[in-house]
Amino acid sequence: MSKIENIKFTWVRAPLEKPVSAFGMAFTFRDYLLCQLRCADGTEGIGFSYVGVGGGRAALYTAADLFGPRLLSKNADHIESLWQAMYNATLIQGRAGIVMNALSAIDIALWDRKARSLNQPLCRLLGGDVDAPIPVYASGGYYADGKGLDGLRSEVEAWRKSGFTAVKIKAGKLSLVEEQQRIEVVRDVMGDQALLMLDLYNAMDNLGQAVQFAEMAQAYNPYWIEDPFKPDDIDNFTRLSQRIKTPLATGEFHYSPHTFRSIIDSGAAQIIQAEAPRVGGITQWRKIAALVSGSGAAVNPCWFHQLHAQLLPSVSGGEFVEYFPDNSVLNFNRLIKGDEMTLDNGVLHLSKKAGIGFDFDEDVIQSFEHETIRF
Repeated sequence: MSKIENIKFTWVRAPLEKPVSAFGMAFTFRDYLLCQLRCADGTEGIGFSYVGVGGGRAALYTAADLFGPRLLSKNADHIESLWQAMYNATLIQGRAGIVMNALSAIDIALWDRKARSLNQPLCRLLGGDVDAPIPVYASGGYYADGKGLDGLRSEVEAWRKSGFTAVKIKAGKLSLVEEQQRIEVVRDVMGDQALLMLDLYNAMDNLGQAVQFAEMAQAYNPYWIEDPFKPDDIDNFTRLSQRIKTPLATGEFHYSPHTFRSIIDSGAAQIIQAEAPRVGGITQWRKIAALVSGSGAAVNPCWFHQLHAQLLPSVSGGEFVEYFPDNSVLNFNRLIKGDEMTLDNGVLHLSKKAGIGFDFDEDVIQSFEHETIRF
C-alpha cells in the first residue's frame, strides 16, 4: 500500500561562492527546506522550497510541528485531500511565509512520489508534452562589489553566446542615470529584438519614483517591469499599471489564489509569477495557473527551473521559465544530482526520468550547515 511510512525534513544552508545583492537585500547564502518521504510499498518522493536568507530552522520546525505527524500512515496517493488537511491545519498560524514553504515541500514530494510510482516524468503525469522545448529567459544582473558595467556586460555576453533571446536583470538599486547605463549595456549586447525584463525587487518607495523609472526604461522597450513596490502594495501596482505602457509582473512573494485574483481583477499586473515551492506546491500552483490563464494574464513562474519546466507544459497561458545559467545566484543545483535536463540555444529540454528527474546529493548536504528531523 502507498501509506506514508516515514518522512524526513532537512534544513540546509547553502553558501554562495560570491556575495550578490538586489535592492535592500544582500545574499551570502540561501536556506532551503527539503522533504523526503517513503511509503510502505517502497515508493519514495522528494520535495523542496526556498526559505530565504535565514529562516531555515523556523521552516524546519514548522514542517515537523504542524505537518509531520499528520502525514504518517496516510495514503500518499490522496494528494488533494492531504493538501486540504494540511492547509486547514494552518488557520491560526497563517497560510503564508514559512508555513507555505513547509506545505509546498511536502506537496512536491507527494507529486514526485506519485510520478515515480508510475514510472512517469512529472510533466507527462500532469498532462504536459515532455518532448516540447521549454522557453526560458536568462536571469541575473545582480549587483556585486567591483562588478560595474564591464562585469554586467561580460555576464550578458555569455547569455547571448548561449543562445538566449530573453534576459532579466535586477534594477532599482542605483540612481536613475546609473540604472539607465546598465539597461543600455544589456540592449547593446542583446540587440533590439531580444526581450528584456527588469526586476526592481520592491525598490520603489512611491508612485512618482516608479513612474520616473518606467518612463526612462520605456525607450529600451522592456517586456515587463517586475515588483516595483512591496508585494502587498497592490493599489500602487494598479496605479502604475494605469500610467505606463509596459506590463507589470508580480507574484513571487504571494501565496493565496484570492490574492492573485485581486491582482488580476484590479489590473495590478499582467504577468503572474507564482512559485510552486512557495504557494503550496504543485497542487495549489496549478489552481493559480488555471485562474491566471483564464483571466488572460500570462503565467511566468519565478525560480527553480528544475521544477517549473516540468509544470509549464501542463497549463495554458505559460510563457517562460526563469533560468539561472550558473550557481552564482540560485545555488540549488549544488544540492541535487542526476538532473538530465539540458539547455540548448536558449530553450530547455526535459529528460525522460521518472518524477522530478533528480535526487538530493546527500554528501553535499552533509557538508553544509544543516539540521534534520525524522518521523
